[in-house]
Amino acid sequence: MSEPTTENVIIIGSGPAGYTAALYTSRADLKPLVIEGFLWGGLLQQTTDVENYPGYPEGIMGPEMMQRFRDQAERFGTRFLSEDATRVELATDGGVHRVWVGDTEHRARSVILAMGAEPRKLGVPGEEELSARGVSYCATCDAAFFRDKPTIVVGGGDTAMEDAIFLSKFAKSVGIVHRRDEFRASKIMLERARDQKNIELMTPYLIDRFEAEDGGSLARAILRNADGGEERQLEVDGAFIAIGHQPNSSIVAGQVELDADGYVMTEGRSTRTGLAGVFAAGDLVDHTYRQAVTAAGTGCQAALDAEWYLRDTPPDPEAHWSPDAEAVEQAAEAAAN
Repeated sequence: MSEPTTENVIIIGSGPAGYTAALYTSRADLKPLVIEGFLWGGLLQQTTDVENYPGYPEGIMGPEMMQRFRDQAERFGTRFLSEDATRVELATDGGVHRVWVGDTEHRARSVILAMGAEPRKLGVPGEEELSARGVSYCATCDAAFFRDKPTIVVGGGDTAMEDAIFLSKFAKSVGIVHRRDEFRASKIMLERARDQKNIELMTPYLIDRFEAEDGGSLARAILRNADGGEERQLEVDGAFIAIGHQPNSSIVAGQVELDADGYVMTEGRSTRTGLAGVFAAGDLVDHTYRQAVTAAGTGCQAALDAEWYLRDTPPDPEAHWSPDAEAVEQAAEAAAN
């Protein structure tokens, strides 16, 4: 069997980061290969109205936005594999990186990691069925849809407090549901939440299930007391789950540096991972902002970092430049003159 072709760049993942990286690298004539996954498009494929991405004053549906991102990258020559990467071997010496899709091996001089992150879920009845129909994982994305409506936020950390405070500007009421009386949130964030007149702390309660009316949108959340077990029914239109995110970094664990939460570490303000020719972008590295526009921005950075790396690296990654090679070339130029 013939050896696999060595690509200039392979992008693993899609979403705003992966597709933006594809757009920039394809316009730089690097002919990127995107292993975008079966569920291509990232979390925006599960989002309805997107109203906070610049350039769409009337808003746009999440799946339509991702299709446009993909189409734009394809226009300049990006190739796509709508399958999941199953194994990765990243070179540690500036050599060729290897990525498998099933039993098929792909090789590349550079790799951009853009696998994103998934919100942690409660795993309770009704959560999956009512996702994007009242159950949300992004308050800054969806709060405006619940103006003057009763809502809850589930969680006990700073993210839950931030989400509740932001949501309180729109919603009629916000209940913060937490399974313990004590909160993990910092004192200042907890006090800020308590200071909002339309925020109520609901402890110690667990979400038992979410319910809808006649198969429609979210209508109520059923809480269960963590101590006594009694139920409490809340009529709500929105439920925001704020118990953290899980980066999709398992495929590169042990090969690139991860932080304590599993996010890929990058160098300074760049997208470099510490391995030559390996870059990371989007929610895979971002546990602070997690917005489509910031993910797209880091996708652009990763593409530029990859382009600069390829520009300054010999076509054969093993043919490293040496003083002897430079002397030979200078002698040849002198003889030609």
